[in-house]
Amino acid sequence: MDKLKAGLRKTGSNIATVFTGTQIDDQLYEELETALLMADTGVKATAHLLQDLRRRVKDSKTTEPQAVKGLLIECLTDLLLPLQKTLSIGEHQPTVIMVAGVNGAGKTTSIGKLTKHLADSGASVLLAAADTFRAAAREQLAVWADRNTVEIISQAGGDPAAVSFDAVSAGKARGKDVVLVDTAGRLPTQTHLMQELSKIKRVVQKADASAPHEVLLVIDGNTGQNALMQVKAFDETLQLTGLIVTKLDGTAKGGVLCAIAREKPIPVYFIGVGEHLADLETFNAREFAQALLS
Repeated sequence: MDKLKAGLRKTGSNIATVFTGTQIDDQLYEELETALLMADTGVKATAHLLQDLRRRVKDSKTTEPQAVKGLLIECLTDLLLPLQKTLSIGEHQPTVIMVAGVNGAGKTTSIGKLTKHLADSGASVLLAAADTFRAAAREQLAVWADRNTVEIISQAGGDPAAVSFDAVSAGKARGKDVVLVDTAGRLPTQTHLMQELSKIKRVVQKADASAPHEVLLVIDGNTGQNALMQVKAFDETLQLTGLIVTKLDGTAKGGVLCAIAREKPIPVYFIGVGEHLADLETFNAREFAQALLS
């Protein structure tokens, strides 16, 4: 919670200053609207939050600006609650998790952290280095595999779909609990690369008809509304099942989760609040709302 508070301080301080006045009036709501929009909460989510907040203030007959802050935490919690969901492992053997994201979002690092999270909970993990486009991607994933003492399937310059197929087949043969497939970072506008992602998904289904069981997108919390556009584009291609939101430890745009909740409510399984292996937190709506306004 402390890390989350520290990470969201830039976002939160901009919003919290709105409640330092002495009265609840139109100016307070206008300042709050500006602060929420600056935090990349998005137009739709901001309008929804303000409407909900005005109703709660009226119903509770609140007269203190500081008390309004408490009501806003309730509004935020209710808005974000649909995003709160636990990643479930064990229904399938192995559970195949495909991970996508644009370059620089922290995808490979998040896979390393997720591997540790799964291994710590007793799951045996196999990594698939299907990011064959980026020169150092295999090596980077191999370092994470080494740190977490898990096996990795990779090929020098191999076809990403073939590597994914081999990994899922190996995961089944070796009785692994989880196969994590790292795919190449790409922009949603790169049509040929987005088609490659679809191909990986199709080929994985040939190795296991029920897979992939989870399709996760890693998004950078710093990119604000751009992150929402990525969620929409990748969901169209891959039918996403969950999100990992990274780099929330230094952004003033933490409100983007509100925009996602309002416009594309795909579960947020984890949030990244630091550089270390353990800095991948399961998403909790109330904790996030409290940290945002602390």
